[in-house]
Amino acid sequence: MEMTDILPCLRRYRVVLASASPRRRELLAQLGVEFDVRPMAGVDESYPADMPADDVAGYIAGKKCRAYMDALGDGEMVITADTVVVSHGMVLGKPADEEQARRMLRELSGHTHRVVTGVSVATKDKMIVRKAVTDVEFAELTDDEIEYYVTRYRPMDKAGAYGIQEWIGCVGVRRIDGSYYNVMGLPLHVLYTMLKEFC
Repeated sequence: MEMTDILPCLRRYRVVLASASPRRRELLAQLGVEFDVRPMAGVDESYPADMPADDVAGYIAGKKCRAYMDALGDGEMVITADTVVVSHGMVLGKPADEEQARRMLRELSGHTHRVVTGVSVATKDKMIVRKAVTDVEFAELTDDEIEYYVTRYRPMDKAGAYGIQEWIGCVGVRRIDGSYYNVMGLPLHVLYTMLKEFC
């Protein structure tokens, strides 16, 4: 059954996914939502230095959404998201290069970290922001395993320098507590409940 059969109200909207992430496109499609992809370049993704780490992703998702709202037409709905990894109180975003990716993975190795995704849904008149949190326990990773992953999968487009759906998730993730889809970058259960609030 398609999402529009479950939530007929979505037929009123032209849904826009404001993300270039292929993972988010794949996940949103799993909900059966028809959507256009319209990423916006140049959105300021900075955040206050004293902001609690768990609030950063929702703050940035909201900033992305507000950047779209003025350009939304009647009947359009935009979905934005941002994912960060929080390890020992530090926010790990996307690594700038392979060496930073290696450092991030060494930081995560043998420890439990949090993955926080902020999601925002808006029309011209209404915006909702939510977040999802998942704890991820990593096994000890050897330098050879980290090197293998970084050089073959080049995870510079991923928060914390890893994708749970890739090789490193198979060999390195011992346990998760929370949504798997959140770790991939779009917590579908949270997004679904948000969409229902527009009905």
